Parts: sequence; C-alpha cells; structure tokens
Amino acid sequence: MAARVAVVGSLNMDLIARAPRIPQPGETILGGDFCTAPGGKGANQAVAAARLGAQVSMVGRVGSDAFAQTLLASLAAAGVDHRHVIQDAQAATGVALIVVDDRGQNSIVVAPGANARLSPADVDAARAAIAAAGVLLLQLESPLEAVARAAELAHAHGVTVVLNPAPARKLPTALLALVDVLVPNESETAILAGLPDGVQVEAQAMALLDLGVGAALLTLGERGALLAQPGSIEHVPAFRVTPVDTTAAGDAFVGGFAAALAEGRSPVEAVRWGCAAGALATTKLGAQPSLPTRQEVEALLKRGN
Repeated sequence: MAARVAVVGSLNMDLIARAPRIPQPGETILGGDFCTAPGGKGANQAVAAARLGAQVSMVGRVGSDAFAQTLLASLAAAGVDHRHVIQDAQAATGVALIVVDDRGQNSIVVAPGANARLSPADVDAARAAIAAAGVLLLQLESPLEAVARAAELAHAHGVTVVLNPAPARKLPTALLALVDVLVPNESETAILAGLPDGVQVEAQAMALLDLGVGAALLTLGERGALLAQPGSIEHVPAFRVTPVDTTAAGDAFVGGFAAALAEGRSPVEAVRWGCAAGALATTKLGAQPSLPTRQEVEALLKRGN
C-alpha cells in the first residue's frame, strides 16, 4: 500500500541572509550572501515526505504573486499534489526573514500573509485528500481553527494525526485529545506544558503525555529525539554531520518521521528516519533545497550514527 501523507499548513518564501552572527536588538551588522528559497513549515514538511517516497497532498493558501508561482512550482517538482493550495487575491504570499550565522544557527521572523486566511472551509474542501491519507501533518503557522478542523476530519477517518506545535502556544484540550503524536522541541515543550528551566527531558516527555496526546516525540537537536508512549520512553540518537544551516531541519525530521510512519514502520524506526532526514537537512543552505532524498536518507541510515 502506498504511503500517503496529507499536510495542512503554511507556505512561505524564505528571504535568507548570511551573517557572522545573529544581531542584537537595535544592532546593524554587515552580512554576506543573500538568497531566496521556498519554505513554510507546512510546505517544507510536505516536500520532505514526498522526497522520501510518500504520496503527499498539501492544503494551504498563497497569494496571487510571483512568490506564489515559485512555491507551487517547488511543490510540483517534488511531486506534491497542490490542488488544494488556494491562490488568494486578497493577501500576499507569506514570507520568512531569516538570518543564518557562521555556526549554522538561525533567527526567523515570519509574515504569514495568505497563510493567515486558511479557513475550516478550505480544510473541508480537502476532506477526501485527508481521509485517504495514512498520516496528517499539522503545524501552528496557520489559524488554529483550520488546524483543529483538519485534526477532527483526520480523527474521524482513522488517520494518524501528527502535530508539530510551532510556533508554540498553549493549545485547547479538545485539540490535544485528537493528536496521536505531538512533536515539539524543548523550548516548545516548556511553553506547552508550562515547565520551568532545568527539567529532565524524560520528565518533559511525560509532561507532554499528560496533556492528553497519544504519544510525545521530543526533538533534541544534536542529541537526537525522545519518544514517549504510554508505558515506555526511548531515546534515538542523532546522526553526526557538519551543519551549514539548521533552517528546516525540524521540518525534515517531521516529514521523514511521517513518511516512514505512513509506510507502516514502527514509531521508533520512524524516529530514526526523522533523525536521518533532519541531520542531512543541516548540511545544505535553505529550507526546501536542503531536504534530502530517500537515497540519501537510506545511505545515512546504513552508515549509522
């Protein structure tokens, strides 16, 4: 059976500047190279899953401008079905302003544009694509009402709901109850669970389970990931690479995890696929341009950590 993934989320054009370091508030520094690249957490995760062999449908909104055409072309090139990506004449395509420092770390400001106009009605129009998927991917760069509606539809059709809660915010209990796998990083976990600094990662993961989700997958950057399910916690180590740009590494992880899960792999094995995809994404500049192919991920999995 084909691995099918539906993604409801954002599409942005990334405007990327290299700089020796992230500037402080009020500070101007001289940067380096500048480039544009297709991005947005939803689109990144869609392309990530598609490059690993999943059949992916994308639901979202862009403007009616040149950035929109570039974003749609990028989805098409990756084989993502974008018939449910609406071109909005009333809003510009979303953009992300990204500064990447010499260590590959980044600072990002997102101007959502048309993404902010994604509605529950848009999601309802894509009901068939969501119902046909094995996994639904959600993030929080889209209106919460649309995210919640997508989770409701997926849950009703027995589709596994994976929520990447970024940018982090407190979430309604009703939405969390529909989530099969919650995938935050440590800072997002602190916001979601109201945790103080210094809490052990195992305790963080258990606090996420206490929110009512089916499983919690805590991403730990260069330390890998921690998968907490009722009655078990398993740490999956990261793969060693030399980072160039960490933009979209988290999206690559989520897309890799979803594609492997949709193929029928075990949750732990799917986490390994996510770790491999996320590591490889840090070795290239940009969001979607950095997302690895299935061949690259399989080679890294064979090499090992």
